[in-house]
Amino acid sequence: MWWIYALLSAFFAALTAIFAKVGVENVNSNLATAIRTVVVLVMIWMIVFFRNEYKAIGELSSRNWIFLTISGFATGLS
Repeated sequence: MWWIYALLSAFFAALTAIFAKVGVENVNSNLATAIRTVVVLVMIWMIVFFRNEYKAIGELSSRNWIFLTISGFATGLS
């Protein structure tokens, strides 16, 4: 079953590259990245809420929050 997920992942990664190339034509790259990031943000929160995983947010420790925040900054700077 894992190979189906691997194929789907590769397929959507290819679509991402194609759509991004078409989508950024004549658009500032930072603006395009910001728009794509907002779409991903909305999608992931929809998944979290659909699966009721948001309930675990209260169980995160200060250490979790700190390192997740640092990781987010590192991702943004990369």
